[in-house]
Amino acid sequence: MLKGSLCSVRHVLTADLSAFIALVNDLPSRGAYFSTQFKSPETMRKEFMLNGFVTEDSELFVIEDSRHHVIGVISHFKSRTPVSREIGYRLFDPSLAGRGYTTEATRLLVDYLFQTQQYHRLELLTAPDNAASVRIAQKCGFSAEGVLRQAFFLHGRYCDVALYSLLRPEWERRRA
Repeated sequence: MLKGSLCSVRHVLTADLSAFIALVNDLPSRGAYFSTQFKSPETMRKEFMLNGFVTEDSELFVIEDSRHHVIGVISHFKSRTPVSREIGYRLFDPSLAGRGYTTEATRLLVDYLFQTQQYHRLELLTAPDNAASVRIAQKCGFSAEGVLRQAFFLHGRYCDVALYSLLRPEWERRRA
């Protein structure tokens, strides 16, 4: 478990599974920046039983507040190059936005990945107009690299995606 002052980041437990599946599949909480596609609960249960949502290609964690409530999800997964990893996150309750949970969870995961793995580069992709996600990237030391034009298909249209990255030497300088 990765512990911060606001939240913890940990793997999904069997005891979490039913509530977790309901939270992940709650379409109204997804907002404008997340797909409305979802997996069947049985498919998610099978995947959890098979690998606990941890594979060589991806690792999924829950974000838990100080009262041990699951409030979001954060993951890292295979990127385009072998030295990179992409990070993705989502709060389940939009009313919790702006309280620092996602920023702290991202910092915890970034530290964990650079301390335990050989990745040289971490990436965040976000909608260019998602000010909250852009701010998380900036507060966590990520630099804007550019925009991938019409790289995602979301809510029936092609959308631009802003690419942010953090290199290991930049992370090391920030920690010094």
